[in-house]
Amino acid sequence: MAGEITCGSLLQKLQFIWDEVGESDEDRDKVLYQLDQECLDVYKRKVDQATNSRDLLIQALDDSKIELARLLSALGEKAIARTPEKTSGTIKQQLAAIAPTLEKLNKQKNERVREFVNVQSQIDQICGEIAGTTEVGEKVATPQVNEDDLTLEKLEEFRSQLQELEKEKSNRLEKVLDYVNMIHDLCTVLGMDFLSTVTEVHPSLDDSIGDNCKSISNDTLSKLDKTVATLNEDKKSRLSKLQELAGQLYDLWDLMDAPMQERSMFDHVTCNRSASVDEVTAPGALALDLIEQAEVEVQRLDQLKYSKMKEIAFKKQTELEDIYAGAHIVIDTAAAHEKILALIEAGNIEPSELIADMDSQISKAKEEALSRKEILDKVERWMSACEEESWLEDYNRDDNRYNSSRGAHLNLKRAEKARILVNKIPALVETLVAKTRAWEESRGLSFMYDGVPLLAMLDEYVMLRQEREEDKKRMREQKRYVEQQLNTDHEGPFGSRVSPNRPASAKKVPGAKSNGSANGTPPSRRLSVSGHQNGSHTARSGGKDGKREAAKTASPGNVAAAAAKEDASSHISGTDPVPSTP
Repeated sequence: MAGEITCGSLLQKLQFIWDEVGESDEDRDKVLYQLDQECLDVYKRKVDQATNSRDLLIQALDDSKIELARLLSALGEKAIARTPEKTSGTIKQQLAAIAPTLEKLNKQKNERVREFVNVQSQIDQICGEIAGTTEVGEKVATPQVNEDDLTLEKLEEFRSQLQELEKEKSNRLEKVLDYVNMIHDLCTVLGMDFLSTVTEVHPSLDDSIGDNCKSISNDTLSKLDKTVATLNEDKKSRLSKLQELAGQLYDLWDLMDAPMQERSMFDHVTCNRSASVDEVTAPGALALDLIEQAEVEVQRLDQLKYSKMKEIAFKKQTELEDIYAGAHIVIDTAAAHEKILALIEAGNIEPSELIADMDSQISKAKEEALSRKEILDKVERWMSACEEESWLEDYNRDDNRYNSSRGAHLNLKRAEKARILVNKIPALVETLVAKTRAWEESRGLSFMYDGVPLLAMLDEYVMLRQEREEDKKRMREQKRYVEQQLNTDHEGPFGSRVSPNRPASAKKVPGAKSNGSANGTPPSRRLSVSGHQNGSHTARSGGKDGKREAAKTASPGNVAAAAAKEDASSHISGTDPVPSTP
């Protein structure tokens, strides 16, 4: 091509110049050799540059392949369709084939890293809140993500961990709220400031702060648990103290017969006297000022008790005497009153000690009365049966008992019942004797009934009952004899019997009622009371004829006196009564 400069045209131009100049062949050969060397150097440089460029491309290709493998491994994208490696193509073609896949995986990697950062940040946030190193709502530092493991399995593992932590956070929050509610209820009952109590545990527990912003740390839960335990212990101790004060108030009120109006002023104190800890829920029911109010009232009544000690002591003594009287035990009431009066006036004993001693005596008296109750009940039955027996005796001696007078049918019914009851007396006495002996053997004491040994009374009753039966038998024989004599005197001249003007049974037989009152009737309830007052028993009157000598001979008082004087060997019981007061 005309005008185109090439190596040949330049070499020709150089030959032309040499020819004009007249350069020698030797100089020409040197210049040509130098030109060949310079061209060779240029080629070498170009080859080296091309080689370096090729090596860089190969390294880039290798790096791309390594990055591709690393991303696939980190993301776990085994199913991604790889671009086929073009081993027959140029290096640039192979790089161009890998580049889109790398770009796609890098974008996916960056998105996955953001997901990991988000999940791990929430995990760190909740862990910090639980451990107490992070306050609720406080931002945590961006977590370090392991870019070598960005698989969905790892991400799902973090998400599962986050779900567990969120569940635990929810449970902890619920527990915190439960604790807060318990503290509120306890503070209400105890009359304490709820806000200061709960914020002392953690400031975020204030009601003005939302539930999602409350502290759920281990330390907060531990403090809440200790606070609830402390408040429960305070509640228990205060309730115990209040119940103790309520009991003292009741005791003092009962001692001094306090009116209901005065007692009602402390209903808010005594209403929980027998309540359990869980049952006390009223606001201020265990407040300190309420307990102090009760303590002041107990102190006031305690001081007042000193001025009323004599009245209280004699009231206790009366209660004691009533117990002994109900148990038919004779005590020296005058001596007891004198002793109490002397102790109070001398001031040698504290009022509380005196009352406690008398309460102890009352307790022992109740135990003694309880031990005697079964026997006393049977004694009452025995006395009642004997009263019916006495009435039946009087009824049987009444010649007009079958007349159609007013109330005759009622007496007839009573007589039928009385006969059944009287037939049970021997078995009742036998049982009573056995139980009395057992009682005496177990205690080594004689069972006294209104100051008289019960066994002696029973033994004498049995003897009198036997004598009465013998008297009845003798009277029946005497009656038959009299009737035979009457029949003999009234026989006619032909040996026939003439009826008397009135039946022989209507005649009064001498001594027919001589033992009418000697039926062994034991001391009645009226006689028991008089035994306390006079120390002796009054005899029950006998039949209608008023033969007092016979009645006096067989009266229960004489029975008891004779039993106390006779030797035990002469009685059926076979025991020696000991004159002692139970």
